[in-house]
Amino acid sequence: MIVNLRDICAIAEQNNMAIASFNVPSLEAVRAALDAAEQAGQPVILAHAEGHDPFVPLDVIGPTMVALAERSSALVCVHLDHCEHLGYMRRALEMGFTGAMYDGSMEPYEVNVENSQRAAAMCQGFDCGLECELGSMGTRENGVGHENDHVSEAIYTNPDQAADFIRDTGLDILACSFGTVHGIYKGEPHLSFDVLEQIRKRAHVPLVMHGGSGVSDGDYRRAIDAGIRKINYYTYGAKYAGEAAQDVIASFKSTNSDANVYWHDMTMAAYDRLVEDFASVIRVFSNDGENAA
Repeated sequence: MIVNLRDICAIAEQNNMAIASFNVPSLEAVRAALDAAEQAGQPVILAHAEGHDPFVPLDVIGPTMVALAERSSALVCVHLDHCEHLGYMRRALEMGFTGAMYDGSMEPYEVNVENSQRAAAMCQGFDCGLECELGSMGTRENGVGHENDHVSEAIYTNPDQAADFIRDTGLDILACSFGTVHGIYKGEPHLSFDVLEQIRKRAHVPLVMHGGSGVSDGDYRRAIDAGIRKINYYTYGAKYAGEAAQDVIASFKSTNSDANVYWHDMTMAAYDRLVEDFASVIRVFSNDGENAA
């Protein structure tokens, strides 16, 4: 069942939890996210990032996400992630997406506000919830695997500016920067919970954690208790699925070096690993000690 971004984040607010937002640039990932959510009895967000268009075009994956979300027994928001071009956003809204993120974090503040206002007006016409970002994690969600040793490049969200940004743009949820980055961490991420708590005091909207892969379970829960209601997750799930495909190849070759390795064997292994990983992530994000992974 498809629901609006505002409504799914309201559920998170009421239950002091975070909704898992999985970027799903393949059919296996879409299926795995929905199956994990249904098994857990939890809401979920299916996301497509504009930067993932080279992996699978919006025109292909978007209708698939919407169709499978409509059939799901879980509450599902179909969300456009890290959109930098408003024309691209309109295409997603016309497909039936119920959440969209305009990412102007790389632009000057004034430009970010102006374009976010345009995005808000567009989303109102489609009854779609809007997420915007203030601050920067130093890297884009572009689908390219990379290791992060440059956390210092991140620009933390200014808590005082956040209140003005929310008021002036009309956004529904705010993506804020407090120490996470996209990609694979070389070391341990160091999150500034003081920054997050100060933002929460001034921002009366749900908050979003980007760069959610690689964070410890304890820090996830601490962030949720501080007001995070949506957490984006992609890189480590993609990594684990890739490792599962590698294991299939290694298994075939260990028994017969001339053995054929079929694509469907790798995609099924990737799907199984994604379901396992996504289910674990959903349990942690539910912020229920009894269901801790």
